[in-house]
Amino acid sequence: MKTIIQIVLWIACIVLGYLIYDSVTGPIEFKKVKQERFQKVVSKLKDIRNAQEAYKTVNGKYANDFNSLVKFVDTGKYVITQQRDSSFMQFDETYQIDMLQEVKIIDTLGFVSVRDSLFKNDTRYKSLMDVPGAPGETFEMKADFVEKSGYRAPVFEVKVAKEKILTDQPADLVARENAQISVEEVNGKYIKVGSLENVSTSGNWPPIYDKKKVN
Repeated sequence: MKTIIQIVLWIACIVLGYLIYDSVTGPIEFKKVKQERFQKVVSKLKDIRNAQEAYKTVNGKYANDFNSLVKFVDTGKYVITQQRDSSFMQFDETYQIDMLQEVKIIDTLGFVSVRDSLFKNDTRYKSLMDVPGAPGETFEMKADFVEKSGYRAPVFEVKVAKEKILTDQPADLVARENAQISVEEVNGKYIKVGSLENVSTSGNWPPIYDKKKVN
C-alpha cells in the first residue's frame, strides 16, 4: 500500500511539474509563434496597401475585390509625366496691349508597368488574398467612399481575424491575445490596414513589425 501511495505521489509530482513548466513556457512559445505569423501577415498587408494605392492613382478609387486588384497589378500601367513652365504673349482686351501669360504644361513621357514597379520579377502578387500561415483562409477586403469636409474620399480596409492565424494555438492564449490593449501589441481581434470610417491607409500593428524582416 505504501508503494502504491508513493507511485501516485510521484505521478502527481510529475504532472504538477509539467503543468508548472507548461504555464511558464506556453505563453513564451505562443508569443514566438504569434510574432512570426503576424510578421508575415503584416508584410502581406503592406503589399496589398501598395497595390491599392497604385490602383487609386490610376482609377481614382480603391479596388473592392482581389480579382480586380490582382488583374490591375498584372496589366496596369502608370503614366509618367513631366511638368514644365511656359509663357506666351496674348492681347489683353482691358489694357489693349499684348501681355505675357504664364502657363504650366504637363507632358506625357511614357508608361511603366505596375507589376514591375511594385513587385519586379516576384509573382507573390497573384496570392494577395491568401493569409500567410493559415491555409484556406483569405483576407476580408472592402472599398467605399466617405464624406470628409465636403470631399468624397475613397477608402478601403483589409483585415483578418487573429484566431484564423492562431487557430492551432491554445484557446485561452488566443482569447487573451484578442483582448490586448497595448502600444506594443496588435490591439483587438483583427490585424488590419486602412479604414472605412477615416481617410487612412495605416495599419493597426505596432512599429516592431515594421522593423523585422520576413525570412
